Amino acid sequence: MELDERKIRILKAIIQTYLETGEPVGSRTISKYSDLKLSSATIRNEMSDLEELGYIIQPHTSAGRIPSDKGYRFYVDQLIREKENEVTEMRELVIQRVDRVELLLKQLAKLLAANTNYATLISGPQYHQTKLKFIQLSRVEAGKLLIVTVLEGNIIKNSIVSVDAELTDEDLLNLNILLNNSLNGLTMEQINLDVITRMKAQAGPRRQVVDVVLSEVADAIRTNEEDLQIYTEGTTNIFKYPELSDGEKASQLIRTLEQKDLWKELLTEEDGAEKKKNEIQVYIGSETQVQSMKDCSVVTANYELGDGLRGTIGIIGPKRMDYDKVVSTLRSLMNQLNDTFNKEER
Repeated sequence: MELDERKIRILKAIIQTYLETGEPVGSRTISKYSDLKLSSATIRNEMSDLEELGYIIQPHTSAGRIPSDKGYRFYVDQLIREKENEVTEMRELVIQRVDRVELLLKQLAKLLAANTNYATLISGPQYHQTKLKFIQLSRVEAGKLLIVTVLEGNIIKNSIVSVDAELTDEDLLNLNILLNNSLNGLTMEQINLDVITRMKAQAGPRRQVVDVVLSEVADAIRTNEEDLQIYTEGTTNIFKYPELSDGEKASQLIRTLEQKDLWKELLTEEDGAEKKKNEIQVYIGSETQVQSMKDCSVVTANYELGDGLRGTIGIIGPKRMDYDKVVSTLRSLMNQLNDTFNKEER
């Protein structure tokens, strides 16, 4: 006999309540502390069926029910299936969003380069002090676990790790509950010694698995914060200006424009607490601290693509650039981006 939707909901409520309290669960408890909106009598009848089917047991007369091994198995299998579906759906949405954002930024870089006749650099959107949203542990094979880490912005990182201990389904369930209850919404800086110590104490003999998972989570966050994409367009525009088109000077400038680490530093320094969202910054000549840029000016502005995803746009040209045109173009673009993505968020 297959379980219908009502029996599944009641079974899940029994197991979740038992996991929280460790006490046998009665029909009145389920009716009071769940959103089933069913009478105690109806719940008692369904619990009798679940007991007859072997999903719950009554430890002694006049007591409530507790999950049987069969009940745990059903709960764990369904939980894993639900979480795998969530991760799959989230992954598809992220891929769509990333592809869309990359295409948008490439088009913007081309548009700005053509409109201003200067070089354009755009840093891909990133979170800063990335927060954890969700962690899922799944068994791949004996001694190997798949760790799915979902970060703020629905960024998904996967890793497969080896573990010494054999983990039961109940171990995995308890570890998933522990990890998500302890870490969801925290940045790496907030996962301090107190948090780790409490988690290890609760994990008991599985504390080594917690160590492995924390190491992978830290790598996922670090990789996400360091993996900055920069889109460049219009670098040959610099040859249109005599003061920048001299052979050796132009070669140095082109090499500079190709140095991702240098632009990463410049395009991310807008994130300081003293900088206002969408504030436009102008760096003239030696203010950029780059020798090959002493005859250039750089104008930058922050953009935000909803969900707090932020990046920076930079326009590079001669010191005699048309500042009025560049600033007004950037300001108009920032307003359009923010209006568009804020509307989508609402």
